[in-house]
Amino acid sequence: MAEVAAFQRTTSPSVVEPAGRGSRHRLRTRLVEVAFIVPAVVYLVLFFGYPVVKNVVMGFQEYTTKTFYTGEAPWVGLENYRNVLGNAIFDRSLLNTLLFTAGSIAGQFVLGLAIALFFHKRFALSGVLRSLILLPWLIPMIAGTAVWRWILDTDNGALNRILSAVPGLDVHPDWLTSTSLALVAVIGVNIWLGIPFNMTILYGGLQEIPEELYEAGALDGATGWRAFRHITWPMLRPVVTVVLVLGVVYTLKVLDVILGLTNGGPANSTQTISTFSYDMSFRQFDFGAGAALGNVLIVISLVFAVVYLRLNRKAVDE
Repeated sequence: MAEVAAFQRTTSPSVVEPAGRGSRHRLRTRLVEVAFIVPAVVYLVLFFGYPVVKNVVMGFQEYTTKTFYTGEAPWVGLENYRNVLGNAIFDRSLLNTLLFTAGSIAGQFVLGLAIALFFHKRFALSGVLRSLILLPWLIPMIAGTAVWRWILDTDNGALNRILSAVPGLDVHPDWLTSTSLALVAVIGVNIWLGIPFNMTILYGGLQEIPEELYEAGALDGATGWRAFRHITWPMLRPVVTVVLVLGVVYTLKVLDVILGLTNGGPANSTQTISTFSYDMSFRQFDFGAGAALGNVLIVISLVFAVVYLRLNRKAVDE
């Protein structure tokens, strides 16, 4: 019987897929993959790649309203950068940008993390409250800044009316017209706008931490702050990296909030690099100088991202 079986195996035809059919199937699969990728690549090139390259080129040109009629944009090299970096407003706008970004990110992250930890423990109506916290994120930016402009109004604002109603407290701060308070007020409004993003991402990260780790930690006495330090924070670090990098990159280029509240004033006390770039481009119509300022923002964002990611990677390896 064994000999018969061996004979049948050697004489029975083997089923072999034709080489042409296999190669056509692989080609078809590859074409389908490319068909899905091409639209995304085209979108990125048209709406991200081209504007960035165009902005970099404009930074080295004398690009004004005249260019739209003549089509001529003379090459001026680093002249635009020398003009904007030597401008007295640039030093103030750079400092304001750093203060605005640091204050906004610190407030948004700390409050967002605190709220995420609060909602991590389920309770009645927690879903409804989480939805309400998302409202600042859903409201159109210009509408939100208009409401805050009314709230912070010196004479008729809701905040000053509440303060004046407090017994023994007779103050009416000029929230948006004082050179010492305007930047603080703008940072506060931007914190309010950014809390939902931080809370949502961090809450999602907390949901991915296995409960078994907290149970095992509790057996070793790791509860409360110790559990946060030794379990929550290490497990949440990748999410924190994403939140901080995206938050800084976004905050550096915030424009609408500042324009809606103070328009960069008073006396340039809330002028940032992004608003300075807007002013140069669309008020003074010096698009080359505005592009140069935009390129400075791009460099600052890239430097921060690279440095932070490297430091974070070293901390994880240690």
